[in-house]
Amino acid sequence: MEYQKLAQEILSHVGGKANIVSLEHCATRLRFRLKESQKADAEALKKNPGVIMVVESGGQFQVVIGNHVHAVWQAVRAEAGLRDDAPVATDENASGGNLFSRLIDIISGIFTPFIGILAASGILKGLLALAVVCGWLSVESGTYKIWFAASDALFFFFPLVLGYTAGKKFGGNPFITMVIGGALTHPTMIAAFNASQQTGAMADAFLGIPVTWFNYSASVIPVILAAWVSCWLEKQSNRRLPASMKNFFTPLICLGVTVPLTFLVIGPVATWLSMMLANGYQWIYALAPWLAGAAMGALWQVCVIFGLHWGLVPLMINNLAVLGHDSMLPMLLPAVMGQVGAALGIFLRSRDARQKVLAGSSVTAGIFGITEPAVYGVNLPLRRPFIFGCVAGAIGGAIVGFSHTHVYSFGFANIFTIAQMIPPGGVDATLWGGIAGTVLALFLSCGMTLLAGMPKAAPPVAATPLSSDENAILSPLSGTVLALDKVPDATFASGLLGRGVAIIPLDNKVIAPFGGEVASLFQTRHAIGLLSDSGVELLIHVGIDTVKLDGKPFIAHVSAGDKIQPGDLLLEFDRQAILDAGYDLTTPIIISNSDDYADVITAAASTVTAGQPLLSLSHQ
Repeated sequence: MEYQKLAQEILSHVGGKANIVSLEHCATRLRFRLKESQKADAEALKKNPGVIMVVESGGQFQVVIGNHVHAVWQAVRAEAGLRDDAPVATDENASGGNLFSRLIDIISGIFTPFIGILAASGILKGLLALAVVCGWLSVESGTYKIWFAASDALFFFFPLVLGYTAGKKFGGNPFITMVIGGALTHPTMIAAFNASQQTGAMADAFLGIPVTWFNYSASVIPVILAAWVSCWLEKQSNRRLPASMKNFFTPLICLGVTVPLTFLVIGPVATWLSMMLANGYQWIYALAPWLAGAAMGALWQVCVIFGLHWGLVPLMINNLAVLGHDSMLPMLLPAVMGQVGAALGIFLRSRDARQKVLAGSSVTAGIFGITEPAVYGVNLPLRRPFIFGCVAGAIGGAIVGFSHTHVYSFGFANIFTIAQMIPPGGVDATLWGGIAGTVLALFLSCGMTLLAGMPKAAPPVAATPLSSDENAILSPLSGTVLALDKVPDATFASGLLGRGVAIIPLDNKVIAPFGGEVASLFQTRHAIGLLSDSGVELLIHVGIDTVKLDGKPFIAHVSAGDKIQPGDLLLEFDRQAILDAGYDLTTPIIISNSDDYADVITAAASTVTAGQPLLSLSHQ
C-alpha cells in the first residue's frame, strides 16, 4: 500500500503515464525519459517524504528513492501499466538534449539493467582472490572453479548481455543484437583467434576480404556499435519490406549483414578505439597519479549528484577488458567513504532523533556503496559535512593514486572493493596504500564533521513561564521526541495547526497531559482534542494519515465532554497493525491556540516517558 501510494504520486508529478517514454532504475534512482520534461513537477516531488531528491541530468528525470527503489519501480510500472516490451528512449520518441546528455542517457540505459549483477560478480571475484591469498581455497579445487565460473560468466559473455540491453536501448529487437554478441564470443571465433596467434598461421578471408581476428570476449565497445548498426538496419528493413516478410527477412538481413561487418570493420575499429581509450587514460594517469586521485576523490560525489558518473563506467570496464586492471575505481573509494564518515559524524553529534536515525541508516547504506541517502539526506542539506567529505575524499584519493592501487574486477566502490584490490601475485604495497587512503578519508571527514560540521544550536529564548501548575503539560506518550518541522506531513510541519512537538511512540497508550476535559474525539479515534483547566487547547494526532484506517487499530477510553486528570488513559492503539498497514507512527502534539502564548518551548530531551514534562508555555 505504501509503495502504491508513492507510485501514484510520482506518476502524477511526472506528467502521467502518457508523458513517460521509458522508465529504468539503478541502485537508488528511478530514471524517467519524458516526452515533455516541462510537465514534470520536481519541487512537488521533493516535498514527498518517500523521495530523497529529484535530479534532472543527462536527458533524464531522476527520482532518488533509496535502497527500496526496485519495489517502487515495480509499483510505478504496475500503476502506469508499463510492460517489459514498452517503448524505450530513441531518437524518434524521446525528448531532446545536447550530445553529452544523450551520450550519458545511452550509457546508463545500456548498463543500468544489469548493474547489480555486474557489481555482485566483481565482489565475488574479489572474495575469491582474498580466499586464495589467505590459503582458504586452491585454484585447482572444484569449489574455486565453480565460484570462478559464477563470477566470470558475465564478463566473459559481456557481448551477449550488452547486445541485449543495447538492442533495447536503440529501439531494435534485443534478441537479434544478443545473437550478434553471441557470434562475437562463439567458440569457433575464439578458436580462429587463437589459431591466428600461432607462428605461420594462414590468413582467413570472408568472400575474399581479409579478416583480422580478435578475442571479443569481455569487450564493450564492439558489440554496442554493432547493435546500433543492426537496429538501424532493422528499422530500414521494416519500413521497406511487406508485412508478411518482416518477421523472417528483417532478422536475416540484420544477422547476414551486421555480423560480417562487425568482424571486418566494426570490431577492428572498435578494438582500436578501446585500446586508444585505455592507453590515453593510462598516459594521463601516469603523469600525476596522486593528482588524478585527488580530483576523482573530490569530484566523484558531485558527478553522482548530477548522474554524470555513468560516463566513467564504460571507461573502467574498458580498462579491465584491455589492460586486465583499472586504477580509477580504487580512487573513488575514498570519495564514498568520505561521505560515509561525514554521515557518521552527524550521527555521533546530532541530538535530533530523526536526523540521528537518518544518518545512522545512511552510514550503513554508504558502506555498501549507496551514498545518495547520506548525500541528499544529511550531508548536503548541512553543506559543511558534504564539503568535508569531498575534501577527505580528495586527500584519500591522492594517497590511493600515489600508491598505484588497482582493482582486478569491476564493481561499485564499497567495502568489498578492498578485496578486489588484491593483486594476482599476492598482497603488496598497492593494497595497503588503497586501504590507508580509504580509512583516512573515513576518519578525517568524521572528525571534521564532529568538530565543525554541525551548526551550533541557538540559545533558548528567554520566556516568562506560567505558574507551575499551569505549566505542567506532560507527555501523553513514551518515545522519541521530534521537532515539529521534521514531521513528514506538510500541514503539521508548517505550523498551520499550531506550534508544538511530535513523538514517535514506543508503546501503545495515550494518557492525559494535564487536568481538564475532552473537547473532541474523532469518530475514527485516531485523534483527540483536549482543553486544560487553564485554557490550553491541545491536539494529539496518533500517526500520519491514520484516518484512512477507519478507527480499526484504536480504542478510546474517554468520550467528548469527559473530565480528565493527569495520567488518565485516553486512547490505546495497535502499533504493529498501523506499521503493517504502511503508516508512519509519528504523533504530532499541537497547541491549537499557540497564538495566545509568546512561545511554546520543548521541555523534554530526545526521548521522553509518558507523564514527564514535554512542553512549556510563556505569556504574551
